[in-house]
Amino acid sequence: MMTATTIVALSAMLALPASAAADATELTVTITGGSLSISVPDDAGNIGTTSYTGEDIVILGKLGEVRVTDARGAAAGSEWAASAISTALTPPAGPTIPALDIGYTAGSIEEDGTATYTSHNRDDLVGNLPVVTADAITGNNSAAWNPTIRVLVLKGTAPGVYSGTITHSVL
Repeated sequence: MMTATTIVALSAMLALPASAAADATELTVTITGGSLSISVPDDAGNIGTTSYTGEDIVILGKLGEVRVTDARGAAAGSEWAASAISTALTPPAGPTIPALDIGYTAGSIEEDGTATYTSHNRDDLVGNLPVVTADAITGNNSAAWNPTIRVLVLKGTAPGVYSGTITHSVL
């Protein structure tokens, strides 16, 4: 009997008085995503040298690592596209090698994160079109590749050192 009386007494002491009130505070948290960026080599150097044969020839060379870093913390289903475009290759004097004769093959893609990565080989670099895309993204991700650049040198092209610029972008 003593135990039952003690429990009733403690219960009465823990109950809130009739005059007590409750109040709530609303809480908001903002989480921002990082950035979507692309990095490329500053200078690929001479990607190839060939001797003139009097026939059409192809020069193949590696550009160096291209890397897209997606730190946006993207929601499932997000995507990005890395694109490339080239200027004509110009010699010190004479006709150029047009972007129409410059091709791009991404090759193998080093993947990090959850996404589906696809390379889009290009026969020419006339328009700013995708070379690598990522879709079905969840969270942060990155991709890196070392593209092979193909330059078609038509017969009759003057000997010389030709230079130009390949510009990459990511959206």
